[in-house]
Parts: sequence; C-alpha cells; structure tokens
Amino acid sequence: MNSAINHGRFLKFDFIIIGGGIVGISTAWQLQRSSDRIRVLLLEKESFVARHQTGHNSGVIHAGVYYEPGSLKARFCREGAQATYDFCRENGIACEQTGKLVVATSDIELERLHLLYRRCLENGLDPEMLGPVELQELEPAISGTGAFLVRESGIVDFPGMCHVMLEQFRQAGGTVRLNTEVTGITEHDDKIIIHAKPGTFHASGLVVCAGLMADRLARLQGLGQDFRIVPYRGEYYRLRPGLNGLIRHLVYPVPDPALPFLGVHLTRMTDGTITVGPNAVQGWKREGYGVLNFSLRDTAGMLGWPGFWKASARHFRHGIREIRNSLWKARYVNEISKYCPSITADDLEPHPAGIRAQAVTRDGTLLHDFLIERTPRSLHVCNAPSPAATSAIPIGRHICDILSGNHSTLG
Repeated sequence: MNSAINHGRFLKFDFIIIGGGIVGISTAWQLQRSSDRIRVLLLEKESFVARHQTGHNSGVIHAGVYYEPGSLKARFCREGAQATYDFCRENGIACEQTGKLVVATSDIELERLHLLYRRCLENGLDPEMLGPVELQELEPAISGTGAFLVRESGIVDFPGMCHVMLEQFRQAGGTVRLNTEVTGITEHDDKIIIHAKPGTFHASGLVVCAGLMADRLARLQGLGQDFRIVPYRGEYYRLRPGLNGLIRHLVYPVPDPALPFLGVHLTRMTDGTITVGPNAVQGWKREGYGVLNFSLRDTAGMLGWPGFWKASARHFRHGIREIRNSLWKARYVNEISKYCPSITADDLEPHPAGIRAQAVTRDGTLLHDFLIERTPRSLHVCNAPSPAATSAIPIGRHICDILSGNHSTLG
C-alpha cells in the first residue's frame, strides 16, 4: 500500500523520516501506526536497512546500569529493555535475558564498582553483589576482586527487529524508499521539501535519525553548528568455536567514568558465538568497516573541527593505548585477561568492526546524552549514543509525542 499523494513531479507526505537504523525505523513504525489517516515516508540511502550502527553493534539489551538516575537516558533504557523483550517475544525475534556481570580487577575498580552498584539501585534495578569466590562459582572462567550481577541485561538480533518493524510499518500504510540519498532540505512556512537522489519529496514535518551523518544533515538546515560527528572504530574479535560455552552471562569490566566507552567485554551472541570487544580507536572514515579505511572528506572535516583536537589532547593517553591494542593482538588480549585469564591471542578470530558516531562539541566535550535540535518543521536526532538501540522504542515514542504535541506547527 502506497499512501503518498502524487502532486506532479513530487510526492507529498505528512511526515518524512530520514534514516533506516533502528531509531529511525522505530519512529516511522510508531508514527504510522498512530493513525490510519497519516502518510509517512522512510528514506534510507543504502540498499537495505540497519546497514551501519544498528548492524554493527554488540547486540546487547542494556539494563540501565551506567546512566544518571532520573535522566531521560536512564528512563529510556529501562523502558526500552522491557519493550525490546516484549517486541521480540511477540514477533519471534531471537533474544535472551542472559544477565550481565560487571567485574572489578583492582582496588580503584572495586571502588567504582560500588558506586555503580548504588547507581543500579537508584535506577530501579536489583543487582546482586558478588565476592571473588561467588563470582567464580557463577562463571568459572572469570576472576576479579568483586562483581555484581544485573539480571535484566540480555542479547538480541537488532537487525531482525528492524526488518519486522519495517514490514509492520509497510502493512500499516507506510512508504519506504531505499537507495535514496538526501542532498538538500528546504523549509517553508507551510511545508518542508526533501531533495534526494532520485526525486523530490514534500511533507508537513521531518524527523532526521541519520547517525553517522547526523551533523551533515543538520547543517543542511543551519543546525549542528556546535558539534561534529567524530567516528570511533570499535574493533571486535570472536572466540574460536571451541570456546562458545566459556561464559553464560555477558561479562563487562568496570568502565572509566571519564570516557563514554564501556571497555572490552565478552558478549554471548544470539547465535551462540562469543564476541570480544569493542575497543575505541580513532576512525578516519565514517562508514569504514574494513581493515584499511580512509576518507579524505571525513578526515578533512574532522581535522578542521577544533573540538577534535581538544578531545584528542584531553584523552591522549587513552587514545595511544587504544591504538596499541588495535595494532598488537597481544595487547588487546591484556584487556580481557584481567578478568578472563584463560583467553590467549590464539583464541581470537576476526569479526566485523563497528563505528560509533560520537558527537564532539567545539570545546572538545564528548557528548554522553541524546542531543535533539529543531526547526519549526523538523526534528534532528543529532546524538544517539548507547543505549540508543535498546531504547529505540521509547525514543521513537518520545519523538511521536513531541510531534503530536506540536501538531499545529508541524501541520
């Protein structure tokens, strides 16, 4: 069913969503299902959805361990985890509530572990604190000075969720255009025009969920002047098949609170394999998933942003460590052997990398929270850091609420 209205050379919709990742699809899906009179178009520049961050992450359903109590991020994560489990069980999508162990391996990490434990309680979780003996009884391959177990965490097939949502979006009357790259956005008092290759589309309102390209699309409307997307490459390995039964839970180190990364962790995937990673090494191409990746445009834009240099200087020592870990597998293994000493370099096999779209402000701040910028007829999700995939359903619902609350403005 195609619910668009054809006006000569362009198609007219009520809302256009740009971006076929899980946040964009969730928004389009919920918006279309909100009314049988609404006309929604989803645009994606690739030939299939979930091509970038959604299809290159660890597949973890986060419980809300790390986020500021009472924040939108913490609330969305808790709501999103339950919504994700419910959606997957209703639609036969692979998911499992495995539980997650956060493991400390030093005195300073043990102090941070207790702070995280209290944060879990404040966020409405029910963690179980474990000593070294209890930890090894639960996971014999894992050792540490202490840990806690969060039972609400799990694993899921996020691309599988996207494909089911997309089909339900179509069945509800939504329109999808793949292989459609947006080249311009023109906003008028009564409409917004999307220029794309190929075609031009008109709508009353626009939502942009462009991930790695969020800043570029924002700048098409004069937004995004105070941040740029800087790519950080997350490199993964997977354990050789003989070690697929090594762990039963997800296993994470205690993160450095100064960084928006969670450290190298062990993740038991829905297909039974165990991935190791990711690290967070500087990327030189926004969509570079191969071994050697470089884009002149992406690199020049990044080097020309003052926030990049300030962030790099601020986190110089960490950045050097990540580069070393990337270049030498033995150093990468050191990150894991702190809590899983039996793993050796020979146990690690290649696995696809991911790219994190990190919004960096002019003063070098790495934004930890969601960032939304608006015009009268558009809403741009400029930064959607982890746990955006877990939170995709409540984020989409929140965007729909914003649009309905401003219906007179957005037409």
